[in-house]
Amino acid sequence: MSLPDFLIAGVPKAGTTALHAALAGHPQLFLPQVKEPKFFLSDGAPPAVGGPGDVQTYQEHVWRRPDYERLFDPAPPGVLKGEATPFYLYDLAAHDRIKALIPNVRLIILLRDPVDRAHSNWTHLWVAGLEEEADFLAACHAEQARKAARWADFWHYIGLGLYGRQLQHLYQRFSRDQVLLLRYRDLKDEPAETLDRVCAFLGVRTGVLTAIPRENVNRHYVEDNRVNRAIRGLLRSGGTFGHRFPVPLRLAVRGPLLTLLHRKRGNRPVTTPAERAALLPYFADDIALLQDVTGENYDDWLSLDRHARAR
Repeated sequence: MSLPDFLIAGVPKAGTTALHAALAGHPQLFLPQVKEPKFFLSDGAPPAVGGPGDVQTYQEHVWRRPDYERLFDPAPPGVLKGEATPFYLYDLAAHDRIKALIPNVRLIILLRDPVDRAHSNWTHLWVAGLEEEADFLAACHAEQARKAARWADFWHYIGLGLYGRQLQHLYQRFSRDQVLLLRYRDLKDEPAETLDRVCAFLGVRTGVLTAIPRENVNRHYVEDNRVNRAIRGLLRSGGTFGHRFPVPLRLAVRGPLLTLLHRKRGNRPVTTPAERAALLPYFADDIALLQDVTGENYDDWLSLDRHARAR
């Protein structure tokens, strides 16, 4: 039976892709080339409806157990196997599925300032041409309507950042020594030390990994103008209906549209103090819960007088 020994289980836009790429270079670890198989996000086939691009993403889920186990078949004997699906922390039902199948698994959780995380999430979908709201706060305020319309979790800009209640639920199912909590800024500012913490947690040699690959870095600046609105409209249409067409055809159409949308490069915007002040009330109580649950201090996340950290 080929099942993972560890999971990078959260959170989106907090360095999980970079951590996956870094750990794949350790000789005592094996991570499949398929990043985010999302196996534990459903009991069967994934949903068939969603927001722009969601159904195409659902088609990529590795949801059948034999297919999931085959991801780990190439692992050399004696190595630890793992995968990275950053939505596992957010999906509370996934906690139970993981517990039932691999109760002794080790879980790595990367946390990021929830306002910064939400903004990076919005930017990701905006740059991809899928987000129609040019205003970050308007996109956040659309969350409940999008949930009601059964859009995928990646559109839950606020919900994904409520780590306190998610970890509280997780700790009711897994012992704390099975969970390693890291901060995004640690991975970014102290990569060698943070990678050693991960390796020590997994029980493999430290001092092997010293750098984090630059993954998911996007320097395109997408203005909200008439031309770009038309391009984004086409990309959203493709995201809504593209699952009906073969992947090569989808890519052949999408590629030139993205190239045109990304014709300019520049600094990506960061959150403003006003945006931060508007969003912190959504997170304040949960940050207090997070501090109670973890015993760690996250008061810096409650700051009103700073811009978000550099992407």
